[in-house]
Amino acid sequence: MNLRRDVFQAIADPTRRAILLLVASQSMTAGVIAANFDTARPTVSKHLQILTECELLKQEQNGREIYYHINAKKMKDVADFIEPFRKMWDDRFNALETIMKNYKSK
Repeated sequence: MNLRRDVFQAIADPTRRAILLLVASQSMTAGVIAANFDTARPTVSKHLQILTECELLKQEQNGREIYYHINAKKMKDVADFIEPFRKMWDDRFNALETIMKNYKSK
């Protein structure tokens, strides 16, 4: 059975978000990634599998090692989806700030 993974379900998990933050700066092997967590290596491997299936991470074979790195295009797709919401909340907070300044000056 081939499960279709959803990007937003994948990033909903705090461990997977932490993994994305780790590999954002440089490619890492599964062992190096797992060393940063207090969970079993198979658990981290499952998280890596989910992130890879969602195409948030890419695998690159280098000799016997497999390195994981961020898929920038997929991360941009996520950021593009979130951007209108960020802008909406920025606008709302700016409006609230203006109201509060006016209220304070009275």
